[in-house]
Amino acid sequence: MPAGVPGPSAGPRAAFSGEPGAFAEDALLAALESPQSLPVAGFREVFEAVRDGLADVGVVPIENVVNGTVRESYDLLLEHDLLIRGEVVVPVRLCLAALPGTRLEEIERVYSHIQALGQADEFLGRRPWALLTTYNTAGAGRLIRERAEAGSAAVLSPRAAAFFGLAILAHGIENDPANRTRFLLVGRPDAPFPAAWRRPLEGPAAPRTTLAFAVRNEPGTLLAVLRVLADHGLNLSTLESRPSRRVAWEYVFWADVDADLLSEGAAAAALDEIRPLTTMVRVLGAYERAATA
Repeated sequence: MPAGVPGPSAGPRAAFSGEPGAFAEDALLAALESPQSLPVAGFREVFEAVRDGLADVGVVPIENVVNGTVRESYDLLLEHDLLIRGEVVVPVRLCLAALPGTRLEEIERVYSHIQALGQADEFLGRRPWALLTTYNTAGAGRLIRERAEAGSAAVLSPRAAAFFGLAILAHGIENDPANRTRFLLVGRPDAPFPAAWRRPLEGPAAPRTTLAFAVRNEPGTLLAVLRVLADHGLNLSTLESRPSRRVAWEYVFWADVDADLLSEGAAAAALDEIRPLTTMVRVLGAYERAATA
């Protein structure tokens, strides 16, 4: 059976951007029991696969410890009528790999995603290698394998290196051993979330709600929204702004609130108080936080 094609007894269909062995596939394997991995070309294609019913769930990165937020994912969440169903945090472990039999001294070119090259630049900068970007870390491994390209190496995960039959020349080349990426799992509002979801925490649930909202371009309007959250004792773990894409120099704010704003009680009351203070508010999802978020 071809790589990436699900077997007949596999679990929920999960779309991710990249090649088999990508960190996004690590995320879905950590979050779901026996998922059917459905690799697609990009983040937009992940959303479209879920929207069109080709996948039960989509996995996209939203934040990296080193590089910060993934703004394309924010824009796509607002553009599509999908809900965040959960999150998972994946450690970023990088290695340098090449065709079997290649020695480190023979390497002339190194391929990877631009972020991975940046996350390993302390190691890569020690040698006069040409650094070439690809759309995906695992895709760099596929490129070298399919071209049988001598003198080339890829920066990718050890699992991706093994998948493409590459030999690892150097382990643990990431700058920050604590580097990790937070991924979101998105699904259709009219479809139940796969029963194969693995709860990320032991014990009581730790809820999170992701909001997108806009306010009038006047002094104090953003402060008024933040004051409501503070008055209700709600912690704001993330606040990000993105262009509205409708009016020049107007912005949409994204907030992760450490509470379930769709439940009853003080959290839900806060959401009701926020609505009249905004020109737009949308709940992108109420879900359980990952253990290491």
